[in-house]
Amino acid sequence: MAIELKVPEVGESITEVEIGGWLKKSGEPVRKDEPVVTLESEKATVELVAPESGTLSQVLKPKGAVAKVGEVIGYLEKGGPPPAATGAPEKGKSQPAAPRPEAKPEAAPAQPRVMPAAQTALAEHHLQATDVRGTGPGGRILKEDVLREAESHAPAEAAGAGAAPKALVAQTTPGGVDREEEVVPMSRLRRTVAERLVSAQHSAALLTTFNEADMDQVMTLRKEYGESFQQKYQVKLGFMSFFVKATIEALKQFPALNAQVRDNNIVYHNYYDIGVAVGSGKGLVVPVLRHAERMSFAEVEVGIADFARRARENKLKVEELQGGTFTISNGGVYGSLLSTPIVNPPQSGVLGLHAIQERPVARAGAVVIRPMMYLALTYDHRLVDGREAVSCLNRIKGIIENPTRMLLEI
Repeated sequence: MAIELKVPEVGESITEVEIGGWLKKSGEPVRKDEPVVTLESEKATVELVAPESGTLSQVLKPKGAVAKVGEVIGYLEKGGPPPAATGAPEKGKSQPAAPRPEAKPEAAPAQPRVMPAAQTALAEHHLQATDVRGTGPGGRILKEDVLREAESHAPAEAAGAGAAPKALVAQTTPGGVDREEEVVPMSRLRRTVAERLVSAQHSAALLTTFNEADMDQVMTLRKEYGESFQQKYQVKLGFMSFFVKATIEALKQFPALNAQVRDNNIVYHNYYDIGVAVGSGKGLVVPVLRHAERMSFAEVEVGIADFARRARENKLKVEELQGGTFTISNGGVYGSLLSTPIVNPPQSGVLGLHAIQERPVARAGAVVIRPMMYLALTYDHRLVDGREAVSCLNRIKGIIENPTRMLLEI
């Protein structure tokens, strides 16, 4: 019996998705709840899992095609392929043939456990699980294993990768030298990010103010309490929890930076849903820590670590990317020394963090070396005055430089 594979509801106001890639080929067996295809919306990438075990009998929408919510994109034959292999043991005459099915456990190595991120990587690089040697616990195949195998096939793929959704365009320079350009369609998420960033520049009056913070006290606290913190909460004490806490304290003093413009009104939020920008394989996403003002240091660190892991695996839910009131973006993890972050509409502010560098600074009339970080606060000048923005950033700086004001829950 054929089961329809339909595009599910993937979030409010989302009416269509783009087929990101089929994780199974037509004719391949599929287990119940195993991911079959990735779907890219303008906000996140989700996986459609098999409702029953069976065989993927038909693919109606190829990679890169657009499908509406509720549309059938493929069919699954319930019950799996005809039991050709299982019929052979039954031909064996008597009971001794019964233990023969124990040969099935031997088939397990041929189909090792594949982690979700690795499953996506297999489809992207047109590899089978049997082509990859798993290095994870119990022989599980990790994304790193797939990428390692893909690199070893790179020359072959470069020679004849006709199935990938990209094109190699040959150009001849005036000097007669041939060069190639690779044309790759933008993902739906990347297109949406681009549109929102351009929209923010056009619809808001954006201005950025800068300051710098001495990270010495925070680094001392992390060094002193980091081990006991990790033992108690099973998570490292990072910098982000300090900045989330400091930002909330500053926003309480300057509520316009936690507000938004709605029509001709200003909407002040009496809660603090802090978006934290994290990198994923498909671009930057901003999952939201709901009611971050109620969270402990440990809860903030656990939440951010979970977001980062699931962003890499394309496991973030659409609702986790919606409705933030303020955003923190840490470009310092990539080595950025200074930048002007762009506000995530309809929010009115975004805090940019940067790399920590030891620099000479003046302290009590003497030049000393301190671990310094530049801070950047971009704000919507339509509802935030310069005085408020500068004071808010200065408040964040003050808390970071004297973090003992905050209760460190260890």
